[in-house]
Amino acid sequence: MNKREGENVFFVMTNLIVTPNQRQDTCPEVGRTEPLGPQTPTKLGSISIPNALCYKDGDCPAGEAVVAGNGIKTGHCLKDRGSIRGTCEILAWCPVEKRSKPKKPLLASAENFTVYIKNSIRFPRFKFSKMNVLATDNESYLKSCRYSTEHPYCPIFLLGDIVRWAGSDFQEMALEGGVIGIQIEWNCDLDKAPSECNPHYSFSRLDNKFAEKSISSGYNFRFAKYYQDARGVDYRTLIKAYGIRFDVMVNGKAGKFNIIPTIINIGSGLALMGAGAFFCDLVLLYLIKKSNFYRGKKYEEVKSSSRKSLSSPTLNGNQSPDQLDGL
Repeated sequence: MNKREGENVFFVMTNLIVTPNQRQDTCPEVGRTEPLGPQTPTKLGSISIPNALCYKDGDCPAGEAVVAGNGIKTGHCLKDRGSIRGTCEILAWCPVEKRSKPKKPLLASAENFTVYIKNSIRFPRFKFSKMNVLATDNESYLKSCRYSTEHPYCPIFLLGDIVRWAGSDFQEMALEGGVIGIQIEWNCDLDKAPSECNPHYSFSRLDNKFAEKSISSGYNFRFAKYYQDARGVDYRTLIKAYGIRFDVMVNGKAGKFNIIPTIINIGSGLALMGAGAFFCDLVLLYLIKKSNFYRGKKYEEVKSSSRKSLSSPTLNGNQSPDQLDGL
């Protein structure tokens, strides 16, 4: 298992190609290829690195780096006897790595390896925190449990199970490698009991599993281990490691009821409703062609009717009784 990939990532090596005892020297950029048959001798091949292909020394200018190659050209074109085409000689760590893919995984048993994924979530605003490990005093619990839907608080995972839950086969991935994503989701309603806030796991394959025949399929990287011999000369062992990279991604959100934001939101909503009605009236009354029709429906005109005033005698205290009887 390798942690050099970065934070929240771990790498499990399942296959490798080792090129031992490399030294700073001159050698062909492209080594001898696999024989085509029992009667076919090996030949210097350069098709895999087109920039190293040569027919004469002039095709290998000294001091020029080989594009997508391993070293610097020395100015010599190396050929087999009777061959027209050859490969450029380079100054590099020699012999160069064989350009071949592994036929079967060397560490197929890694399917039964386990990994401990410890995770915790914290919501400081609500002063709440929780871990994905069962709170128990039983020291043997983590040694015997395995994660499942029945045991969501057991953080011990079988690598084979993780790959299978992601929809892939471990033995197929182990040959050339791949990338698996492990998603941990915490969605917590803190108005409920803390036991209702639980982690939810999901697994997915992040690389293109349908590109087995592509030159970019799988997942691999190279690293070297350096040594010195008795004469003080440096040499190294180059390792091309294939394996499965696991990316652990954690997301979380939590909520809790609070009366103050609720009142503010309700007030804002009511204010927006009033403003909306005002702007709608503004548009319908002044900006559309049929504004007169809308105005006629919205407002009702009331015309006042003129009344004829009736004259009545004025009482001033000087009327006679006959005049008062006539009123």
